[in-house]
Amino acid sequence: MNIILLISDTYRYDNIYGPGDMPVDTPCLDTFATRAVALSRLYTGSFPTIPHRTDVITGRVGWPWYGWQELALSSRNALPRLLEQQGYVTQLLCDCPHLFKAGFQSAFCAAEAQRGQEGDMPFLRMNYPIVETTPRDKTRQGNHFKGCTLPELHCWTNRNWRLEEDRFCARTARRAVEWLEENYQYDPFFLWVDFFDPHEPWDPPEYMVRKYDPDYSGPPMLHPNYGHSDEYTAAELRNLRAHYCAEAELVDRWVGRVLQKIDDLDLWRNSIVIFTTDHGMSIGEHGRTGKSNINTRDRRFWPLYPEIAHIPLLVAAPGLACGRTVDALFQPVDIVPTISELAGVTLSPPEPFHGRSFAPTLRGEKGAVGRECVISATHPRLADGAFGPCAVTPALYTDRWCYMPVGQAGTVELYDLSSDPFGETNVAADNTGVVKELHALFAKTLKEMDAPAEIGAAISSSS
Repeated sequence: MNIILLISDTYRYDNIYGPGDMPVDTPCLDTFATRAVALSRLYTGSFPTIPHRTDVITGRVGWPWYGWQELALSSRNALPRLLEQQGYVTQLLCDCPHLFKAGFQSAFCAAEAQRGQEGDMPFLRMNYPIVETTPRDKTRQGNHFKGCTLPELHCWTNRNWRLEEDRFCARTARRAVEWLEENYQYDPFFLWVDFFDPHEPWDPPEYMVRKYDPDYSGPPMLHPNYGHSDEYTAAELRNLRAHYCAEAELVDRWVGRVLQKIDDLDLWRNSIVIFTTDHGMSIGEHGRTGKSNINTRDRRFWPLYPEIAHIPLLVAAPGLACGRTVDALFQPVDIVPTISELAGVTLSPPEPFHGRSFAPTLRGEKGAVGRECVISATHPRLADGAFGPCAVTPALYTDRWCYMPVGQAGTVELYDLSSDPFGETNVAADNTGVVKELHALFAKTLKEMDAPAEIGAAISSSS
């Protein structure tokens, strides 16, 4: 079978499933869900952008051993090459600016990138001034080209566009539609379409933003500060979320164009179609905006709370009973074994997969279950055997609990997801027995992974 993998960056789980005080309008993904199976308990593994995609493309967990680096340094596994050995042609289409820098294109038969996202500058226009878009004390810090902020560079590089069809998700989707028309008669193919949106800067058409925040009159909030959310007024924080929501809706609309073309070409009958993401984003939750602490005014640890770690996954394939939700724990490394089983191909990876197939669970087979627990983490940069200041710290998720051995203040945090899905009330003090059990489970999982001993030691010493 053909395989079409649609990955959107920074797409929160509650964009599709709620709840929220500013729900995103996602009619296209809602329709897709009626012909797909949804996994309601998928959590990011290695965090963030490139580590996640490395987990996906290799079927191996990376975070205990390496962080953000080139694909060739991480593993000899690469799904496109493995599929090519089975007769597939493979294509990468993306506007994520990091994939080519990390060498992902070398794993595909063909690859193409749309340039200019975030701070990527393919073409200078020095005749035009770089102007402030968002007040500097309200956005991400950093000294970039000519001392500018990322939203300033993004708007300048892309000429302060106004039309919806100029946006990256539209351009990438149009290219995917063109590719499907040019290749749908070939069987089999693997198409990876990677939308960087709704990654910040959030610059959808302002008429879409007004749908979510009609009364705001201040400067547009295009980019989080990656620090304390109370640096925004209530109105500014709402406008920041409105920009995110509008861009997430824009992604839904253009992913929908790709899904429509799959329908036009009658590809559902012989294709596996997947939509997922790498992680979410804090937009006021836990007193922060962003996904990691890169703000000199914030000295907290940043655990991987549910608004970041909990991610959507929709899978459509011939033979799957559609419109169902599967409530079982999985992680991105499980996608490759699942794809191969659903497609009926046997892969021979140079290195063993860490992932396991959840195809039986998708098919609703009796006795099929998910994982006992999952860990979301970034590669730890330990200092004297402990997590350094402002570090992104790991989280262990089970069917009911979210356990963080190193919370915001460096102490243990525990959340009962059955009643508190966003992890807002720390119940560790009232559940010391559960904390002890989950800490033992954390240690057991690290040992089964054969993770470096210093990681387990740092977690234990912190707890």
